Amino acid sequence: MTTTTFSDQRELAHRTSDGIEVSLLWSKRSNQIRIAVLDTRSCEALEFAVNPSDALDAFNHPYAYAAVQRVRGIAAPPVPVTH
Repeated sequence: MTTTTFSDQRELAHRTSDGIEVSLLWSKRSNQIRIAVLDTRSCEALEFAVNPSDALDAFNHPYAYAAVQRVRGIAAPPVPVTH
């Protein structure tokens, strides 16, 4: 038996620059806005909730916003090695 899970998060915006990926996410269930950041070179990531009124500013400046909010990084999923 296969189980499939679906995320209730929708990606409202996404950008990539110099190995940094930033996503603006919205959860329908909780009506919460989150910012997810992934450094594809170091595989470091962080994710944090934001007030809807701050969402665009946090999306454009995630590290500055995270520093003010004292957000801690999260473990990124391992990157598969291909040969």
